[in-house]
Order: sequence, then C-alpha cells, then structure tokens
Amino acid sequence: MHPYAGSPALGTATIDLAAIAHNLRVVADAAEVGVIAVVKADGYGHGAVPVARTLVGAGAVGLGVAQVAEALALRAGAITAPITAWLHTPDTDFQAAIAAGIDVGVSSSRQLAALVAAAEHLGETATVTIKVDTGMNRSGVARDEWAGFVDDFARARAAGAVALRGVMSHLACGDEPDNPANTDQADLLRAAVADLNAIGAIPELVHLANSPAALTRRDLAFDTVRPGVALFGLNPVPQHSRADLIPAMTLRTAVSLVKHVPAGGGVSYGHGYVVPADTVVAVIPVGYADGVPRALSGRLRVRINGRDFAGIGRVCMDQFVVDLGPAGGGVTEGDEVEVFGTGADGGPTAREWAELTGTIDYEIVTGIGPRIARRYVGGLA
Repeated sequence: MHPYAGSPALGTATIDLAAIAHNLRVVADAAEVGVIAVVKADGYGHGAVPVARTLVGAGAVGLGVAQVAEALALRAGAITAPITAWLHTPDTDFQAAIAAGIDVGVSSSRQLAALVAAAEHLGETATVTIKVDTGMNRSGVARDEWAGFVDDFARARAAGAVALRGVMSHLACGDEPDNPANTDQADLLRAAVADLNAIGAIPELVHLANSPAALTRRDLAFDTVRPGVALFGLNPVPQHSRADLIPAMTLRTAVSLVKHVPAGGGVSYGHGYVVPADTVVAVIPVGYADGVPRALSGRLRVRINGRDFAGIGRVCMDQFVVDLGPAGGGVTEGDEVEVFGTGADGGPTAREWAELTGTIDYEIVTGIGPRIARRYVGGLA
C-alpha cells in the first residue's frame, strides 16, 4: 500500500501521457531507429507502470530500468514487453528475474556467474545483455577484464545457461555532442561486438545513445537508442537540439492560507526575509519533503490565477511562502497554484528550478516525493 494511501494529497503531479507518447515519436524520428524507453526511478518520478504502458503502446521496442526490483514491479503491473535491468548488487535476485523473463544486463564475470547459477538452479536459460565499459568507468565490463569475460560468456552460452539479447554501453559525454569521447566509445563498443561475433554470439540489439545522443548523433544510434529524460519532455541539450518535446509533468497545489504581514515582519525560518512594507502572503503547502529544493528559498515563483508571485523566506519541509503584494493579488485560500509546468504560457518550469539551483531537471522531476499524488491525463493510466 502507498505510504500515504487514504490521506488527501496536498499537491498533485499531473502527468500528460499523450505528451509522453508524442516525445517518444520525436526521439524515434530524430534517431531513425527503435527506442528502448528508460523508465527507471519510477519513470523519472512520473509513475513507471502508466508511463511504461503508454510508451509500449506508442511503439517502444522495449523498456529499460536500473534494478531487477523495478523490472519485477513492471511485470506485476501487467507489462509484458521486453525489459532490461542492468544495475545489480551481490544479493540481486536473479532467479526472480529469469522467472519473469527479464533481460539481465551484466557488467562482470562475477555477475555472469551468479546469473548462470540462478539459471542452472531453475533449469532455464537466462536472457542477457552485456554491458561494456567503453570509457564511463562506472558499470560495465572493464577493459582489462574483457577477454576473460568473453571466455566465460562463451562457456555459459555453450552450456545453454544464457542467451544473448543485447550489447550496450553508456556515454560519458552524450550531452556534449561534439566531444570526441562519444565517437571513441562507439568504436570500442563496435570492437566488443566484433569479439562476441567471433565466438558466434550475435546480439539482437546494440545500443549506446542516451537522450542527448538520440537527439543529436544519429551515427551513434546502432540498432536502437535508449533515452530516458527526453521521453518526459525535458531536453538535455537545448543548445544543440530544438526537438519538439513537451514536458509531461505539471506540479500543482492549492493555497492553504492567506494572511497579512506588517512591515518589518520576518518570514519563515531565520527571518532571512523581512517584508519592507505591509503585505499579504500565501502559504503554499508543499516543501522540500515533496521535492521543492530548499536551495530555491527566495528564488522561485509560482503561478496563481494567471499571475506570477515570488517566493519569500526559506522553503520548509512542508511549505513555503509567496508574497501577494499589499492588495493580496486577488488570491484566496483554495486557489490553484501551478508550482511548475510546461512553460508554454511562460509559467515556471522544472528547467527553471534546475538552472536556479545548479542542477539538472532530471533531478527535479525524480525528486517529486510520494506525498504528491500522481494524476494521469491523455491516455490510459
């Protein structure tokens, strides 16, 4: 059960599934190949199962997640499409993954051995994607381990314990399209595929390109691309691509309290903001526990009744305050507040928050917490 089931939500993230389907088509058209849609981290905070259902219905050739548990949650949500999971710990339940038909991405001979043991215990063949470290120096088979891994994989394949579905890697500098590291990584991935071909292991799919590369580097598309954030309408390379992406999440709440504050009154913790003249303020009932960064204190804006109002004082765990001006701006308790949205009408956006806090909009949307209800429009949730 959801931790806040039965409790009225003080905020709602409205997810536009039609926008997500549109974004998939935009990315596929840019890359000119199929799409493995990444829905890790609960679909980047948008809700993995409804998003996955939408993406598969819109033509994704498969889904990608980090953890086996995420893949199993999709299966529990009646998602039958191919799912690849590629980030594991020594206690990952590979037996459950195999039983659910999950394509397991392996990054070392140790992971391969654990997967083979699980397959042998079940008497089944595990579906495998090999993740190759081509320069990210994060997950993936290390270059100095590659030759030994290929030998280990050949033995496992000959024994019928594994079947190869894919070979993948991840770009370190995908958001810099002209960085030569991108081409170098692609060349190393091709070399790894050639080594596997030499032992008779022919992958069905080779994939490297993330969202930025999918939008800007068709030459890195291989058999399919593996975007994440672009599917949710957030452009990771706006300086390089004018792709027609539509942000899918709009965060709304309602004004919880309107009150007068006299001149000289301090607002919120520490009285870091003191009102210079008599004013009216509104309390907005979401805070950093819900994904509103504390670093936005005194820097954010919200839209109420078509007008922008500035945040004042510190963002708190559950609330923040905005200045309505001496006349109150016509705002009353219960009025809808757009905290961020698509920006189509000039309103605040997740990207604006990211720029103000020195981060990326991926972090903003994935950080919208579980107290915020998800509401779905534009498709079947």
